[in-house]
Amino acid sequence: MSFLLASIRQTAATCPDKIALQGAEDSLSYAALNQAITQAAEILNNQNILALGLLADNGLPWAVADLSALTADIPLVPIPLFFSPQQILHLLQDARLDGLLTDQPQQVATLLTSANIQFHPAGPCCGLHLIRLIGVAAPVMLPVGTAKITYTSGTTGEPKGVCLSLAQMEAVAVSLRDASLATPTDRHLCLTPLSTLLENIGGIYTPLMAGASSHLLPLQQVGLGGASSLDIARLLQALHQQRASSAILAPQMLQALVMAAENGAALPATLRFVAVGGASVAPSLLQRSQHLGIPVFEGYGLSECASVVALNTPLCNRPGSVGQPLPHVKVSIDDDGEVLVSGANFLGYLGETPPAQPLPTGDLGHLDEAGFLHISGRKKSQFITSFGRNVAPEWVERELTLHPAIVQAAVFGEARCFNVAVLVLRAGFSHLHIESAVKLANQILPDYARVTSWLVASTPFTPSNGQLTSNGRLRRAAIHAAHADALESLFQEQPI
Repeated sequence: MSFLLASIRQTAATCPDKIALQGAEDSLSYAALNQAITQAAEILNNQNILALGLLADNGLPWAVADLSALTADIPLVPIPLFFSPQQILHLLQDARLDGLLTDQPQQVATLLTSANIQFHPAGPCCGLHLIRLIGVAAPVMLPVGTAKITYTSGTTGEPKGVCLSLAQMEAVAVSLRDASLATPTDRHLCLTPLSTLLENIGGIYTPLMAGASSHLLPLQQVGLGGASSLDIARLLQALHQQRASSAILAPQMLQALVMAAENGAALPATLRFVAVGGASVAPSLLQRSQHLGIPVFEGYGLSECASVVALNTPLCNRPGSVGQPLPHVKVSIDDDGEVLVSGANFLGYLGETPPAQPLPTGDLGHLDEAGFLHISGRKKSQFITSFGRNVAPEWVERELTLHPAIVQAAVFGEARCFNVAVLVLRAGFSHLHIESAVKLANQILPDYARVTSWLVASTPFTPSNGQLTSNGRLRRAAIHAAHADALESLFQEQPI
């Protein structure tokens, strides 16, 4: 029995008219939501769908579709709107989807036609268009109990599917409900894409378990465009208009909010809990937030652990840490300083063997004397932008060096709102050729992986100057150190 679905039914029975989901124009009471997901689940089951994709903007239909798939016991694959067409096609084929719910049927039809994937419309469902995909390969064998497959934002050109059970996701949602002191009077405003696991669980499941309301506006109405464009005026307007009591922010969004407040913008007095995560947060930014009275609490998690692992709370807060581990998990540190997590781990990557227990996170950190977790960096070269998007620099560098003008490339963007590159120019080419090369690479890459600014290195990366290993791998720290001032200037020249 699903605790989430049982909570919705219970509130529907005791407080049928209470608003469960508020959209831009419409709303659903708990009674109406319970009826909507029951009816939609029947439609999905009648279609005999084995694996369902969901490609849509934030809104009531997204939440209804998600909850209906849980009710129908159909594995759901949320598709981020910021994925490139190539990534979306990879996801459709990798997960062997035979059904797709979307609010952009024409764009989907064009994409499917370009890839020679047969399909046909199957009518409305959940306020979205249901499309059946024909002739897909035999369904991939999913781990027993898979309720959702969430794809990472692309640590390589082909994102990997993380298989999660409903019990794992619900355990996180219960911990978040208790840690945030959620109550039925809360009004959570979703400010990040519902296709990201953190907002999916923290922005829909947690409020509904608390008998609260979740406010789901189109991303443009809350100021978010793509993976890295932010209109802080719209974000502030949405917080005020919806009288939000809680929200989830990426670090770059928090920085923009703080800067707006420091420049005189009024902050909503209704806010009581703002979670920030997805990438590292500068301690100075948290201090500025506290000075302004923003109730912000840093956390840490990863998709493989069904999102949040540790979180600061109103009752237990240590700025500079990512909080204490939540009750449903156990965190330890191995001899190399890598953070290990057990207790709510995923069922496995799609098509791969089950994961190791405890799970190596790839993050370096330590637990202090009070049990607060501190993250010091990534074990490997992957970095996370301030909008919470994973980027493997090797992927971007590969696209850049495909152009004959670029011999070598090193990309940086950890905890920044855009990426920059140090480029080595090939003899016989000019800076204009580099501009063309970067433009061509950016056309291939999704927006969170693109290069916004660059500089040309005066010398190549070589073993002799310590910027290249003997087997040809970049020494990133050395390259960054050699160009630190110039790189910082590039970051400072760009607007938020």
